[in-house]
Amino acid sequence: MSESEIPQGDDRAVDVYLELLRIRMDTEDYRLLLRAVQPVLQAIDEQRLASSDLALDPGAVDGLPPEVRDEAALVIATAVTGRLDNEVVEIDVDETGPVRIVTDATTASDPARLREIADYIREQHKQTEELRGIAEASGLPTDF
Repeated sequence: MSESEIPQGDDRAVDVYLELLRIRMDTEDYRLLLRAVQPVLQAIDEQRLASSDLALDPGAVDGLPPEVRDEAALVIATAVTGRLDNEVVEIDVDETGPVRIVTDATTASDPARLREIADYIREQHKQTEELRGIAEASGLPTDF
């Protein structure tokens, strides 16, 4: 078992991480963080989420300081992976501008892997724009 994984026992990695954040963060920022992540953590606990739903509700993060938003993403990543070595990385993608992603420490330090991720994001953006154009030409909603 690597150091990034939580030892066996009753504690989950996300609980350990939240406790560390409670100690480290300003009280109000921590409350904001909990409000943002609570619905997602509850859904994960109840196994109600598909992997594509593992994102913060945009309404829950509007107005959050960037540091709190990043920590919220890391909390969710910890809940999903059970690992404490996740990192927020900013990747520059020409078509969309900077994109912030959460990944493991190994990937975060691998420039080749980060380029692969950026390429994937570019391709997804291209496909989305093509679909948006088709929808618009067909008179269908384009807000997907």
